[in-house]
Amino acid sequence: MNSANKLNSALHENFKNAKLLIIDDNADHGTIMLDSASRCLPEVKPILVTTEADALTYLERCNTEEWELPKLILLDLYLPNKQNGWRLLDQIKSLPAAMGKIPVVLLSQSTSKSDIREAYQRGCSSYMVKPRLSTDWLVQFQSLRSYWWETVTLPKIDYSLF
Repeated sequence: MNSANKLNSALHENFKNAKLLIIDDNADHGTIMLDSASRCLPEVKPILVTTEADALTYLERCNTEEWELPKLILLDLYLPNKQNGWRLLDQIKSLPAAMGKIPVVLLSQSTSKSDIREAYQRGCSSYMVKPRLSTDWLVQFQSLRSYWWETVTLPKIDYSLF
């Protein structure tokens, strides 16, 4: 298989049954992210949840009902405060088997070096500063598409029942 075919195969796998879990308690940001995702990632099904509990319930249902796990999680750090975001990031990263391996992109309006450092120490895969203008969200999601779905090879998330 030549390199172009390998790349096309990897891209196909990234998009196959792809779900994007968006966790944000801000209704306006949630709506903007769902719209941006549908425009920039039409092959991907975005799921929006607004609380820690809803996020963990969704991931648990993926596990118990054998739904496809999301290929990527976008997590707002201030959910509504950063202690909630840190706790949820820690909980996601400590989930059993495949669920704890899902890449998590932490989103925040904070540009604090200590927040960024702590995010990576706690296991996030990327830290992105939220755009201030709604029009900039499309640019942000085009960057997400380019990097997470067209550049890297996302892990194949399999369930292990034994």
